[in-house]
Amino acid sequence: MQTADRGDPAFHRWRRKNASAVDEHVELTLSTEIGGVEMTSSVDRVPKSIRKTSWGRNRMLSLSSTMRKGLVALVIAFVAGASRAESGASQETVAAHVMAATRAAGDDLKSLMSLCKPAPAQRPSQEQVDKLLAKAIAEPRPSPGKAFDNLYFVGAKWVSSWAIKTSDGIILIDALNNADEAESQIVGGLRKLGMDPAQIKYIIVTHAHGDHYGGVPFLVQKYHPRVVMSAADWTMTETQLEFTSPLWPAPPKRDMAVNDGDEVRLGDTTIKLYLTPGHTMGTLSPVFDVRDGKSTHRVMLWGGTGFNFGKDLPRLASYIDSTARMQSLATQQHIDVLISNHSGFDNALQKLASIQAGSAQPNPFVMGTPAVERALTAMRECAEANRDRFELEP
Repeated sequence: MQTADRGDPAFHRWRRKNASAVDEHVELTLSTEIGGVEMTSSVDRVPKSIRKTSWGRNRMLSLSSTMRKGLVALVIAFVAGASRAESGASQETVAAHVMAATRAAGDDLKSLMSLCKPAPAQRPSQEQVDKLLAKAIAEPRPSPGKAFDNLYFVGAKWVSSWAIKTSDGIILIDALNNADEAESQIVGGLRKLGMDPAQIKYIIVTHAHGDHYGGVPFLVQKYHPRVVMSAADWTMTETQLEFTSPLWPAPPKRDMAVNDGDEVRLGDTTIKLYLTPGHTMGTLSPVFDVRDGKSTHRVMLWGGTGFNFGKDLPRLASYIDSTARMQSLATQQHIDVLISNHSGFDNALQKLASIQAGSAQPNPFVMGTPAVERALTAMRECAEANRDRFELEP
């Protein structure tokens, strides 16, 4: 075929007859990566004689543009659909995870089921944080209590602090919201229990939120203990805190930074510190032995429970991995006690009350290893339910 010209009637007759063929033979090579997916499409070339005409060039450009837009939209839809298909997230999987958590929790661990409620996609606002804290701090403060021969509760109602008595002093886990709570609950509590708060040698901060480090500056100034926190969460205190409030003091200055598997030793006691990222990326979960008469039990203190970090899928993935890992650890080490730094999750106040009333035999804090495994299963399944909910959002 010879080169045609737009003014040639023969060309127009050919165009009308062959327009669809031209449309089908436009060469389009589109190589693009969207979400890691590469797609290329190519067809035969339009005859050079047609491509050399202005109509041919314009027609091909128009088709190329349309096809590009359509193909890009197709790729985006494909990637999004593939992502959902790959994750398997659906309303059915959400319901299945909640059901699995419910089965694992049974009747004795129902306090953990609040984790299965839909987590907010946004972190709480400053106003919400301050309002929550003010309400929590204003709640009546509980009496201290003895959980085991060497483990004591010296916390507030909403947030916990635990004192481990060793042959060479006291290791404190978490320090409540502020100086007032630390003086009232920790210092006053230790004295009521017959211990000297000046014997606090270490404070282990499970994670860098103010309800756990708030009392540290007061205790450091008064008794000079060493302060232990994960390297990751020390860095958070020095850069960008996740939450702040005028009801909390500034975080303590960096002291002892630990990583996964590090130990704190004092006298006859060794505390193994496990990094369990999720609640924060540097959350620590201590594991240690306690005594109850002639019996010894293995304790895990879960260092960070709630999903208050918004729609952060990597954080949820870390949380899921952490619970799975610590469930295996509980099995391997025969951990039979699981406690929390928030009494709403472990029912610590009710258990202490039953001990103090003399009606608790055996010790209600001793759950048994299968129950510890079930608790971690329930927490993981609730995290997976919330992950699937987030993945289903547009």
